[in-house]
Parts: sequence; structure tokens; C-alpha cells
Amino acid sequence: MNGSERSGFYVRQPSGYSAYLPRALPPTPSVELSLLANSLSIADQSLGRLDGATRNLPDIDLFLAMYVRQEALLSSQIEGTDCTLDDLLAFELDSTSNAIPALDVQEVVNYVAALNYGIDRLSDLPISRRLLCEIHARLLHTGRGSDRSPGEFRKTQNWIGSKNGGSSIDAAAFVPPPPREMEAAFAELERYIDGSRDNAAAFPLLVDCALVHAQFETIHPFLDGNGRVGRLLITLLLCERGVLTSPVLNLSIYLRRHRSKYFELLMEVRDHGAWEPWIDFFLRGVAMTATEAALTAQRVHAMRETHRRALEVNGGTLNDLAILDRLFSQPLVNAAWVERSIGVSQPTANAILLRFEKSGVLREITGQRRNRVYRYDAYLTLFDQTIYEPSEIETLS
Repeated sequence: MNGSERSGFYVRQPSGYSAYLPRALPPTPSVELSLLANSLSIADQSLGRLDGATRNLPDIDLFLAMYVRQEALLSSQIEGTDCTLDDLLAFELDSTSNAIPALDVQEVVNYVAALNYGIDRLSDLPISRRLLCEIHARLLHTGRGSDRSPGEFRKTQNWIGSKNGGSSIDAAAFVPPPPREMEAAFAELERYIDGSRDNAAAFPLLVDCALVHAQFETIHPFLDGNGRVGRLLITLLLCERGVLTSPVLNLSIYLRRHRSKYFELLMEVRDHGAWEPWIDFFLRGVAMTATEAALTAQRVHAMRETHRRALEVNGGTLNDLAILDRLFSQPLVNAAWVERSIGVSQPTANAILLRFEKSGVLREITGQRRNRVYRYDAYLTLFDQTIYEPSEIETLS
């Protein structure tokens, strides 16, 4: 376990464990882009189609709300959070429900808030230590991890995973740099991000995203929440550099599906300097998730028109059409939500929901006569679709 000239090396610490010290980006020898040309081309094309598809939606903000939730949910699940999309939607509809695992849901709610905050903050603050600390503070401001120095870089040693079930640093799968070396490594990473922003000779942006994400994960500057912040960093880079106008690339669905490979390739970078296999894996993930998101956007547009016609056939009103559009950001609803959304009385809200049920747009899920809850099944099903395999992505390019 010596590390690599290309990525970093392990140093024995006075306490007996070995911690990893990463070399500054870019890798030397440089990344062999010729080995990545095909994956990079497909990923770039897929991102372009995604941005075009979302621009054609009637209201991108409504669609975006679900994508942000899904990214938050899957990124949190990678870290072991036990929460479903229905749990999150139910919590947002009624946070007093005792059936919801509050701590797990709160982690996802915090992630949604952190991502939205980060995207908004990009308008007046570049990607930097300050921005990431502000995002981290929101990510851990309540719930699990709120006692783990939210918004501050760590001042003690941390470690990742364990071997053979052990819980001590001696049994760790990976030990990031100690605090002083971590500070220096992050300063180098921040300089690299600043330099690549305006450097025409820099790597293609998606390659940069792969490099920066892996380096951040290796530095591991926070006591908790590093994985979630590291995945947020990918979205922030794509939005800051203008490749995406909205954060609709849900890369966590790919990383969660290939979780073991994800961690294995990061370790291959650290131990053997194997940057190209990691970057290729990353680019394939971008292509898969971007293609799926673009197709989902097209399906949402078609579904909206189909359901507008179904409501009109069943006597739908302008209020019905207004609620239909709002369902794309809140697909689990009740009468109280309808009342608040469009300012109608309870009898009118109930009548609207009955028309939606009769039209086959919503399904009542409680079986109760009172306090009924309705689910937009067709829409939520779109967010459970299987992502494409690499061969299918190539045929779509």
C-alpha cells in the first residue's frame, strides 16, 4: 500500500496508521484523452440533448423539483439513508405523520435545501471552500450529523469504511490526509478549480468533473457528509460552467446502482494512479443518466398533454389544469394542499380531486373517507425507470 506517483502516497503517522496524501491536480503523466474519446463524445452529446429537452418543457421549475428530490434521495441512500421517494413526498405534504422515519427523511430534505441553496448562490459566489462550507452547513444543520461541525473543515483525523467489520482507524478501508495536510490539499484543489475555469488548455469539463470529484472524495475535508457534498460538486460544476441551465443530471442513480464499482475505482486511482478507468466510468454514468433524463422530460411533456385531454373530457376546469401542472412538483396531494395551491374552498378542492380520480390521473391511496391522499402514479413511475446500458446509449447517440 504505497500509492502512486500519479495520484498520491501513504504516510505512516505517529499513532501507527497510514494516511493518504494526494498529489495536486492535474495528474502527471497527464490523462490520456485518446483512451476516453468515445465515452467523452457520447457523454457530451447526451448532455446536449438533455439541456435541449428540458428547455422545451412548459415549466422547467416544476419538473426540476422532482429531479432535485430524486438526486437528494439517491445520494443519501448511497450513504445508507433508509428513505423512499414516497416517504419524502409524504413528509412534505404532512410533516406531522408518525409513520415517516423522520431522521432519514430529514437528511434528504436537508440535501434538497443544500442543492437549491448552492445553485442559487452560484450567481454571486464561485465554487470555492466558502461555498462548499455554506452548503455543508445546510446539509447537516438538523438531524444526523448536526453534531459533526456543520459548515467547518475537520480538525481531527477521519477515515472511511472498515475491513473485516472493524470500527477503528486501524481497520479502515481508507484514511484521508490528516488535518494539516488536508488543508493544503484542498487549497491546491481550489486553485485547480479556479485555474480550469478560464484556462482554454484545460481538460474537457466532464473530465475535469471526474478529476475534481475523485480528488474531493480523497481529501474528505468534513467530518461527515463528504460523499453528498462531493456529488453536489459535480452538479455545481456543470451549472457554473453553463453546460446545464438547471441541475437535472441525476448521477447518483448511476453511482448507487454501481456503488461497489464506484468505490473500487476511486481506490484504484489512489493506489495505482488509474485515472482513465475512473474517468471512463464517470463519463458512461453521465451519458446514461443524461439520456434517461432527456427521455423522461419528453415523456413528461407527452403525459401532460394526455392528462389535460382526459380532464377536459371529464369536465375539467381552469383550476383543474392549474393543479395538473402543480402535480409535477408535488405528485402526492390532499384536499388541503389543493386549497392552498390555488386558493379554493374545501368542497371545490374535493371536487377537483374526484375529477382527477375519475379521469385516471390520480389514485386515492388511503382508502379512508376523510383525510384522503392522492398519488400521481404515472408521473412517479417515470422516476423508477431502469437506466440504459452502455450499448443502448451508443445506439441513441
